[in-house]
Amino acid sequence: MRVFPLAAVILVAIAASLAGPGPAYAQTPSMNLIPELPSKTPEQKEADEARDKAYRESLKKIPDSKAPADPWGTMRSDTPKTSATAKTRTKTGSTAN
Repeated sequence: MRVFPLAAVILVAIAASLAGPGPAYAQTPSMNLIPELPSKTPEQKEADEARDKAYRESLKKIPDSKAPADPWGTMRSDTPKTSATAKTRTKTGSTAN
């Protein structure tokens, strides 16, 4: 009894794979919906280059951003605290000043 449903499922899967794209393929239009764009004239190309150059120059005038402010930084216990009196250690373990 279990062989018949399994064979039916396999038969349906094979038939679906052989059917191809189906009716949705027939509904697509055969015309070109995206027309070719006209090429730019030399004047338009020069204007675009000038605009791009002005844009790049304006980006250079933007100042660098500051480090992000952390108003709660002193309240956290997990933040590393650096001190000016910290001594550096050498490979042997002795302190160097």
